[in-house]
Formats: sequence, structure tokens, C-alpha cells
Amino acid sequence: MPRKKALPHAVVPDSVVAVKEDVVAVNRDEGSDPLIRISNIEVIYDHVILVIKGVSLEVHEGHIVALLGANGAGKTTTLKAVSNLLGTERGDVTKGTIELRGEKVEKMTPSDLVNRGVVQVMEGRHCFEHLTVEENLLVGAYTRRDGKAAIQTSMEKVYGYFPRLKERRKSQAGYTSGGEQQMLAIGRALMANPSVILLDEPSMGLAPQLVEDIFEIVKRLNQEQNVTFLLAEQNTVVALKYADYGYILENGRVVMDGDAASLAENEDVKEFYLGMGGGDKNFSNVKSYRRRKRWLA
Repeated sequence: MPRKKALPHAVVPDSVVAVKEDVVAVNRDEGSDPLIRISNIEVIYDHVILVIKGVSLEVHEGHIVALLGANGAGKTTTLKAVSNLLGTERGDVTKGTIELRGEKVEKMTPSDLVNRGVVQVMEGRHCFEHLTVEENLLVGAYTRRDGKAAIQTSMEKVYGYFPRLKERRKSQAGYTSGGEQQMLAIGRALMANPSVILLDEPSMGLAPQLVEDIFEIVKRLNQEQNVTFLLAEQNTVVALKYADYGYILENGRVVMDGDAASLAENEDVKEFYLGMGGGDKNFSNVKSYRRRKRWLA
């Protein structure tokens, strides 16, 4: 199997380069084109603020790919660039291309992308609070034209993955817990019968056990329904546990990428994102050390 191709990312230390060169890229099916290809994109808000600075990444069908990094790194903006939702926040892709199955998405509307199987689950869930759980799920099937029977089959499938939603199906969504609302948001996306789900911060505001439960379901959906996931997540430990491949963003750039297992063992990732740095350092030393070790040029 060929080694992973080098991507046009920022300069990284020799130790990291050595690790990357030895990594087998599990998110690439040998000989196949990616389902989603992002090539050197830049995103600007309000015609002034440059947020994404030359990001390139690939997502292959049937894989879970994680966008990792701190708050403000550009993860959500990258997802919204793929789903064409940047316009709602006065954002624009000003450079580069985004392709879905080889077709450029820049001229597609968000509804066009939903019809092509790409659905985004927004950060913060965004359930319709005054609708019931079941009504929220039906909203997810709004674009479908395959009949009530098929939609009902999808509903039962969602309830199979999220039995708690079936118990609460007549409850107003606004009266459900944060974990139930996250389940509802994912379930609503599934009602659109997607091939790709863009999942933004699924762990936000949830207890650790609920986070594990949500990611277990994501893994099941990936394995049993062949749903491809591109997810943005600050919880690097959990994301790398369940993902196949990861990209780490800092200040709008990809600074490292590799298969999830290799990233989880990388010493820089352990220190900066997994809280496993060795040695005793006071706060000022940590800041100085991070400046010296920063991957960006």
C-alpha cells in the first residue's frame, strides 16, 4: 500500500515529519477517489477576516474523519464551507475548491447538498424546541420524495439507534436533556437518508458517559449503514478513539494529519491536545515551550 501523499500544510518539526512519512493513511482507499476533497481553501468573513488559510483534506467513503483543534482553530468554518452554510454568517470561500464525488460544490445550495446526501448537524443541536421529538425527526425528512412508508421505516431505524427518542417522541424537544437533544439532532440528520454527515462538536456540554454513548452510535452508523462522517471535535481523546483519520487545525491551517492511532501516539499531540506532556513545568515555562514547539512557520 503506498505511503500517504504529502499535503501542502504548514512546516512541522523533523520528528513529526518522520512520523507522518511512516504512517499508512487508512482514510484513503487505494485507487479510489475521495468522497470529499478540499483543496487549498481560504475562507474570509465580512470581506476582511481571514479564518481558513489554505486547508486541504480528503474524506473517503465509509470512514470517520476528525477535525481536531482548539476553539477558534477553524473546524466549524471548514464544515460550513463543505455544506455551503457560510453565507449565513457573511463568509466566503475566496480561494481553492471543494468537491463532492468530483463535482465542485461552490455553486450548490445547502438544499442541493442535502439532496446529494450531505447533511450537517450544527454545533449546539438547534432543535425546534416547541415541536415534539417526533415532529423534529419528520422535519429532517422534508426533502425526501420516496413516500410515507420509506420515511416511517427511517423513523423506526432512528428509534432503533436511539431508543430514548422513542420514549420521548411526544415530548417537546425543549424539555429534553442535552444528551437527548444531541441524539435528536443526529436522528433528524439520519431522516434525510444521508451518505455523509458533517457533525459539529457532538460532545459539547455532555457528561463523559453520554459522550461515549454518542460516539458509539456514530461508530455503529458508520459500520452498519456505511454513513461517512466528517466531524469537528475539541475532545481529542474521544475523537481519536473512534475516528479512522484525523486532521489537526491551528489558526486556520492544518498542522498535522495522519491515521487516528498514530496521532494518538504522537508526542506533540499527547502534550498539546491530550494533556499527557511529561515533566514538571510552571505556566510561564509551558507557554515558552509551546512557542518554541509550535508547528506553524
